[in-house]
Amino acid sequence: MSQITTHILDTSIGIPAKGVNIRLEKDGKTIAEGSTNNDGRIGDLLPKNKTLETGNYEMVFDTGSYFSKQNKKSFYPKVVIHFTVFDKSHYHVPLLLNPFGYSTYRGS
Repeated sequence: MSQITTHILDTSIGIPAKGVNIRLEKDGKTIAEGSTNNDGRIGDLLPKNKTLETGNYEMVFDTGSYFSKQNKKSFYPKVVIHFTVFDKSHYHVPLLLNPFGYSTYRGS
């Protein structure tokens, strides 16, 4: 499993958000990118043996394209989650999403 993982639940319809493009960035530079699977997850954003340096990172979720594919308007064209890597442990960064709001937390 990757050191960084994520999943997205579309709370407006109660199912995982599949096909959402996500970028992992540090200082504005893309480190990795991927797209959520049918279960709304990315478990392999980083290679298994790659660990990130401590510091601040961003996950950029292309939510506008996701909702556009469903012919839904969305207030947020993208969601950017800023987080800090403290050590080499696993970091799970989930997103609860709907067209007009979102929330996140550090998962397990």
